[in-house]
Amino acid sequence: MSFLKLLVLGFVAGFLATLVFHQSAWYLLVHAGIIPADRPAWPLDAIPPLGIPSVVSKAFWGGLWGAVLALFFSRIQGAAYWLTWIIVGALVPTLVAIYVVPLVKGLDIGTLWPRIAIGGTVNGAWGLGTAIFLKLFGATRT
Repeated sequence: MSFLKLLVLGFVAGFLATLVFHQSAWYLLVHAGIIPADRPAWPLDAIPPLGIPSVVSKAFWGGLWGAVLALFFSRIQGAAYWLTWIIVGALVPTLVAIYVVPLVKGLDIGTLWPRIAIGGTVNGAWGLGTAIFLKLFGATRT
């Protein structure tokens, strides 16, 4: 598969995985009382500077993660493919969201454990979803 096609499919897979898997996991955690109800799944609040809905911003970033990671994971096969997407999906975006994003925005890192547990759960679901969509799109040999 060409570099550009894999990049595009990775973006689409990550974008869709955010809307379907990540936000569904978030929804379940809200309804389990783990995430406060005032932070719903599929949020439509406007995000500066463009004023786009928050869920679209999340999906865009999920798409970028999917595009980049698809390039690295496209040759992995079998159970390792699924585990790689879930584990790396759970860890890397979560750690970036906890340690890098607040620094870029000039914010405090805050309490780590709940954020790591919640981020790992929803981002692990995103990783699985991205892997599934890539498989459905024929972008992998698993």
